[in-house]
Amino acid sequence: MPELPEVETTVRGLARYLDGERITRVAVNRPDMRRPFPVDLVQALTGATVTGLSRRAKYGLIHTDRARSLIFHLGMSGRWRIDPAEADKHDHFVIETALHRFALCDPRRFGWVDLVETAGLDAWPPFAAMGPEPLESGLTAPHLRMAMRGRLQAIKLMLLDQRIVAGLGNIYVCEALFRAGIDPRKPSGKVTNAALAQLITAIREVLQQSIEDGGSTLRDYARPDGELGYFATRFDVYGREGETCKRKDGGVIQRIVQGGRSSWFCPVCQK
Repeated sequence: MPELPEVETTVRGLARYLDGERITRVAVNRPDMRRPFPVDLVQALTGATVTGLSRRAKYGLIHTDRARSLIFHLGMSGRWRIDPAEADKHDHFVIETALHRFALCDPRRFGWVDLVETAGLDAWPPFAAMGPEPLESGLTAPHLRMAMRGRLQAIKLMLLDQRIVAGLGNIYVCEALFRAGIDPRKPSGKVTNAALAQLITAIREVLQQSIEDGGSTLRDYARPDGELGYFATRFDVYGREGETCKRKDGGVIQRIVQGGRSSWFCPVCQK
């Protein structure tokens, strides 16, 4: 599933061609993806001017001058294609401007779109329940300490809780915990304030590096320009079960299952 860096990369890629442009045509090529398309989607967007693009957690947002914003989620395999040479049978939703064509292609149809009043975005149910963005100032050690105080649940699982931190996914939590030297199994309430501060720094570093690298290309993900992200070449632990730790501490990367998700870590340097 595309995670925060992949969505951020997608939004930035779309913004280069779509921001400030007038939408001349909208096509919905099937009645639904994971959810039905909004019934007034075509009417609401046709003729509208895009006033900006942004991201919230793993959701992309396209804002318009009609005080409504298109929210998109890429699901498991969705991606936007810009000016594709040929139509694809999985191009379920298409936006056109005078100069460009944008096709939301999703073979598995786990993605979806919604249309929300821009002024009410913060109150939109999925957003209202979310914690702070990991790349913004709201994520602090005191915030994590308050959320995790007295909790015995593993730190890895707490970080995946969108109510605590918005947008963190499995890949980047594994990588950030390695950089911070924290065992993913450690009870969250026992992580020290100093370690939480290190963890926040690690989270931001790994996310920023992945965004700069264009994301991690896993399975179907590619950037809107068709290029593949290459942050996967930097993985320290993710997917490296049985390989030696890059810190050369004698550790061998292990894989365990937590909450139905795989976790990779070094048992020597992550305490």
